[in-house]
Amino acid sequence: MPRQVRDANLETRTARSRLRVAHKPYFRLIEPGLHLGYRKLASGPGTWIVRRYRGDGTYAVENLRTPDGALVIADDFVEPDGVAVLSFAQAQQKARGPHVAVGAYTVADAMTSYLRLLASDGRSITDAQYRDRAFIRPKLGAVKLAALTTDRLRRWRDELVHAAPRLRTRQGEQQKHRELAETDDARRARRATANRTWTVLRAALNHAFHDGKVESDLAWRKVKPFKKVDAARLRYLSIAEAKRLINACDPEFRPVAQAALQSGARYGELIRLQVDDFNPDANTLAIRQSKSGKARHVALTEEGAALFKQLAAGRSGSEPLLRRDDGEVFGKSHQARPMIDACQRAKIKPRISFHGLRHTWASLAIMNAVPLMVVAHNLGHADTRMVEKHYGHLAPSYIADAINAGAPRFGTVAPSPVVPIALSRGCNR
Repeated sequence: MPRQVRDANLETRTARSRLRVAHKPYFRLIEPGLHLGYRKLASGPGTWIVRRYRGDGTYAVENLRTPDGALVIADDFVEPDGVAVLSFAQAQQKARGPHVAVGAYTVADAMTSYLRLLASDGRSITDAQYRDRAFIRPKLGAVKLAALTTDRLRRWRDELVHAAPRLRTRQGEQQKHRELAETDDARRARRATANRTWTVLRAALNHAFHDGKVESDLAWRKVKPFKKVDAARLRYLSIAEAKRLINACDPEFRPVAQAALQSGARYGELIRLQVDDFNPDANTLAIRQSKSGKARHVALTEEGAALFKQLAAGRSGSEPLLRRDDGEVFGKSHQARPMIDACQRAKIKPRISFHGLRHTWASLAIMNAVPLMVVAHNLGHADTRMVEKHYGHLAPSYIADAINAGAPRFGTVAPSPVVPIALSRGCNR
């Protein structure tokens, strides 16, 4: 049995009676990632609260309840019955859940449970599902959680870095791989990818630990992600390049690319849009299902609103806003080949992915002095941290203004004798 935690303020009714009435519970850590809380009420007995770490930087907080859903109360005035009225020790036991002996619970079981949790919370499972299927289950799926060691997890993580990148294949086709590049940026990118896959596995393992499926989380707590690997240089298009790209798109795919450039929305968000998700009165798009699981409204420019008005004209509200020529909806990865073809025709080098259109919207908006918080809201971020990390250097700043105004000039740089073709006299382009 797990060791009972002692707390002088919570373990007796006399001690709890001396606490101040507060909406915020009095929490006590009872094991890593698990807190038991007591909420003192103005009248009547207090209630027991559980706070569990989810493994992704957030906590789930809930009341302890009886099997029929009633609130569990503390034994402040009556003797505990082990069901509806619990002592501090009994509340700890219920918060931990039934004791599970080390057994046959595997990494595959943990991933299945974690994916189910993501889906029940309304969060996207696409990325986690892909990483599980491609990298986690093939190597670790059959391993029992109790048998995991720090060394084994590190070796698995390091193998991800040295594995050749996977190429997209159709269902049923044999998996193909791209040649392994050995440049500094390629190695950094592989480590960053390994970190993201490790984050998914670690979240699943933490979820299993907090559910009592394994008695210790020490094996994976010692595994740290690679450091200094998130310095990717984001690719974005200039206005001129974006115009060339749109003109070079296949007519069927062109509205999808235009929608991305006008909204900054992800491909998956765009292809799920229905006609009534566009509000012509407010010039907004309702993104009802996003990567984070949270809905948002994307504000559009007049040009963006005109595009979506054209797409929605004369159509019923439940129809897909973006659809193929045959009336079918765009599916997963249907954007990949059209983007490659459009970049080749438009001579966009290096080639940009569809997600780069989202980076283009954000980058150009920030360079035009749109506040970071506004950009973050339209992109669907809870705060500006991600925007500052990836795009903050593009924002006009007092530092750049001060340097331009006051830094020394030495007069040693001679004007270039080369005149750009577009500016030379007599140019017909």
